[in-house]
Amino acid sequence: MKEVSMPNDPRKKVTQPPAATAASKTLTNNAANKASKAAAGSALSQTKAPGKVTSPPAATQASKALKSNSAGSNAKSAAGSALAQKPPAKKK
Repeated sequence: MKEVSMPNDPRKKVTQPPAATAASKTLTNNAANKASKAAAGSALSQTKAPGKVTSPPAATQASKALKSNSAGSNAKSAAGSALAQKPPAKKK
């Protein structure tokens, strides 16, 4: 049977250069919080790496970064990239 991929299959996505730059800036920012840095690390690890997806713990941290009032635009960009590469939740 042929595998059918979803149109937005996270396994085919990679972090694009603008998001990778934002992730790099977040990782080097001493004021960035732990959630922001975790999301940035996940996004940066998926640059030029199709097939890699965001792990559930990293997705949780990315979600926290997006909800944070203290996270800057670079951190939120990296978090969004990481969440875009999260596999869909499994149905129970």
